[in-house]
Amino acid sequence: MTETQPNCSIARTLDLVSDRWTFLILREAHLGTTRFADFRDYLGIAPNILANRLAAMVESGLLEKHEYRADGERTRSSYHLTPAGEDLKLVLAALQQWGDTHVPRKAGPTVLRRDTRSNDVVRVAFTTPDGNAVPPENVTFEPVPKGPADRSTWR
Repeated sequence: MTETQPNCSIARTLDLVSDRWTFLILREAHLGTTRFADFRDYLGIAPNILANRLAAMVESGLLEKHEYRADGERTRSSYHLTPAGEDLKLVLAALQQWGDTHVPRKAGPTVLRRDTRSNDVVRVAFTTPDGNAVPPENVTFEPVPKGPADRSTWR
């Protein structure tokens, strides 16, 4: 049986990242974690679940596996973000920003998003092609005419 891919880009993305552990592994990878034992220890995740998630993330192109060997030890794998995994930084930041606003931790945020050049705290935002911020209430989702989300073609 041939598996068809969903028309919706959100559905296709969720096929890759719909699991809680996947997002938490991505968070750790964006914080610089690359080694299995470090992911396991930082996340408190069972090794079998971690191994399965890492393998799936490599297969889907979010991470790539590199072999390394410390002196006197066996060869091991480290996991590094691919360009697709790097591009999820914006998604992770948006989730974090939403969580900090709507389900805040009493002690405040655990991570700040900063501009590496100015050290300014930054926010995730919609922007125009020339970089001007657009308030979310001024943004609409517009289906592509005759595309799968075009409701005018539905009966």
